[in-house]
Amino acid sequence: MSSTKASGRALPAQLNVIRGDIEGEVITRYAAGAQAQQAELCCPTVYDHNYLKILPQEIIEKDYGCGDPSKYVRTGETVLDLGSGAGKICYILSQKVGAQGKVIGVDFNDAMLSLARQYQDEMAEKIGYSNIVFRKGKIQDLSLALEPVEQRLVSRPVQSVEQMSEFETFCEELRATDPLVAGDSVDVIVSNCVLNLVRPRDKRQLFDEMYRVLRKGGRCVISDIVCDEPPTEAILNDPELWSGCIAGALEEGEFLAMFEQAGFYGISVLERQEEPWRTIDGVQFRSLTVLAYKGKEGPCLERNQAVVYKGPWKCVKDDDGHTLCRGEYTAVCDKTYRIMTDPQGPYAGHILGLEPLHEISLEKAQAYDCNKSRRRGPRELKGVDYNETRDASAEDCCGPECC
Repeated sequence: MSSTKASGRALPAQLNVIRGDIEGEVITRYAAGAQAQQAELCCPTVYDHNYLKILPQEIIEKDYGCGDPSKYVRTGETVLDLGSGAGKICYILSQKVGAQGKVIGVDFNDAMLSLARQYQDEMAEKIGYSNIVFRKGKIQDLSLALEPVEQRLVSRPVQSVEQMSEFETFCEELRATDPLVAGDSVDVIVSNCVLNLVRPRDKRQLFDEMYRVLRKGGRCVISDIVCDEPPTEAILNDPELWSGCIAGALEEGEFLAMFEQAGFYGISVLERQEEPWRTIDGVQFRSLTVLAYKGKEGPCLERNQAVVYKGPWKCVKDDDGHTLCRGEYTAVCDKTYRIMTDPQGPYAGHILGLEPLHEISLEKAQAYDCNKSRRRGPRELKGVDYNETRDASAEDCCGPECC
């Protein structure tokens, strides 16, 4: 993928660089972090004490992150934590989503998985229910469950090209019949300082996998370390800086662009660390928490709806190229109308929705060209023959105090 381009944009420079055994360095570093706390892996983060107070101290001390994406999760949701480590975020999420919700933690470090699983029964007893499962896998390949793969390798070691082919077939069948995380199955994906640990050549696949497993209307809340300019060659050649969440960091703008290229919309920065966490060779590294939504799929249908951008900017453009000017009736398809007027969506509070006087059913709606922006005339909303005259009446007044 070193020369791949998407959406007309070249991949970040560091995606073309591979330095040594990155995965091996990460496994070794975080296995050590499961045995003894490593302060250099922590970026200062404040968590809600109400959720931390019942957690074992070992989980708190040996879990490493740079933000708290858990605070953006709601009751009843199914949440996937990428790179769940010692399980701190998962155990916080377990309390937040409640008994009707579900939490899936994915990690490929045996030491961290063992630590997280060690407290599952104790935490279930404290919380009053059990809604967490920890699974072994790579976050850039969420279709392949690694524990059955390891069992297969123990029972049938690969010792020839023919056996390699059989093993690859087994993995593909496992992906299809029993994936680690099924497609369209998750409401929210969270991750806390882990995406930067993925090998450069696998980063594109990582974002595509996040998109695959989310349900339509789902969202990502990702806290990660980013940089203000490309890392130097010295940084890229330092194995400890790869496992230390530094060398694999994307530039801020490219980090957001990766979400866009994978198909996400409504991408926004929720939190940005003001002072850099670390500065190396003049490059600043800091924590960023990003929110991104899935759900632009589907046909564009004309139902004579319009949206009005409330401001404060004079004009703005969404991820599909719709230009919205303040106070203007902008024609949109039904899909875009639903996205922009969703009270839980990224545009809530900024957009007014205008339905036509006479509704057009989905069955009768015609295809709509969303590739251009245009104004919606008032007569399209009211009807060309609309000629009503209506005086104010007593029913229109809210009482003597309003007049």
